[in-house]
Amino acid sequence: MGNVTSNIAAKFAFFPPEPPSYDVFIDEDRYCFTGITADKNVDIHLLDTKVGNKIVATFWKHPFGKFTLLYSHGNAADLGQMQELFIELRAHLRLNIMSYDYSGYGASTGKPSELNTYYDIEAVYNCLKDTYGIKQEDIILYGQSVGSGPTLHLAARLQRLRGVVLHSAILSGIRVLYNVKMTLWFDIFKNIDKIQKVSCPVLVIHANSQNKPLAMTFDYLFIGECAMCFHKEIISVGTSDDIVDFSHGKRLWELAKEKYDPLWVEGGGHCNLETYPEYIRHLRKFVSAMEKFSIQKTIIKQRSSSDHLFPFQNSVNASLRRAARGGVESVQLSDWSLVENLLIWTDADRVELVLRRDTRDFSWLQLDRCWMIHVTGYVFIKLECIKDDAD
Repeated sequence: MGNVTSNIAAKFAFFPPEPPSYDVFIDEDRYCFTGITADKNVDIHLLDTKVGNKIVATFWKHPFGKFTLLYSHGNAADLGQMQELFIELRAHLRLNIMSYDYSGYGASTGKPSELNTYYDIEAVYNCLKDTYGIKQEDIILYGQSVGSGPTLHLAARLQRLRGVVLHSAILSGIRVLYNVKMTLWFDIFKNIDKIQKVSCPVLVIHANSQNKPLAMTFDYLFIGECAMCFHKEIISVGTSDDIVDFSHGKRLWELAKEKYDPLWVEGGGHCNLETYPEYIRHLRKFVSAMEKFSIQKTIIKQRSSSDHLFPFQNSVNASLRRAARGGVESVQLSDWSLVENLLIWTDADRVELVLRRDTRDFSWLQLDRCWMIHVTGYVFIKLECIKDDAD
């Protein structure tokens, strides 16, 4: 009975498009993907898994991408159908996207199975690490529907990930079919057990069939002079998801150790949450929160080991250090400077900063006497550190 039910769950889990929506071919010693032109800034890979399957992976590069989204798609799509979504996500979230087709999907060889999806995502992660030198601290895992299985498989094993997004995720394969209260040995994609082993922030996105939006925010924990932002997971689920019930997303969010504000989409379904404006807004907010968390970790680490400026350009450092350590002094950088993180140590009572910039975003944060300005792009900086007169 167990094997029969497990096979039924597996058949329910995998619906690779037939025929595949794309093909991979070689042109001038490099892999190419039908429908993708060279100006799309994407690399095509054929990766070997540990069981010998060859899977297709696409790396969508963003010129200013700090993080990489490792995207595991749903059960009835392949990479050819996902191109427009990846282009939109790359543009709006300003990050790299690594996507892949499971064994037996698209131009990937082999047969789709639970174990093969685990081998597939491991091969993709190794490609990010070995080919692009991307650290797990700069990776956000994204799993949609059945893609939540390989996503949580990897997330439970990697303890320094930046974050996890679970989109219309499942508690397990059998639980999609039956409302069971315990995990059965023959079940597949036992996410209900693995979510509790994930140490990074989790965002859950799901359609809210109960029509009762849930929200909880854990932003900052202040310990003495240090501020720490929790690593969060975001889980998203559709409001009217008639395939994976809202209870799956809700329970995954409840079990996550590091919770990020979930997104319960009113009126959404299982396969259309990307079309709702709150979807991209919430994802952008999550990525921004992960960027700030990264900056704050840098501040705390820097404060414990050094009393110098966070380096981004030696010449700029020297000028700003003079301003920061003076009484009433200012410095203006006459040239446009490419900066990422600017950390100012000063005992001044006030810091006034003028930034003239292009269209890219910036934000600033004060931590006691340590001032940090997070800037992305080319900026024109004027800094003034002021020591108030004693009463």
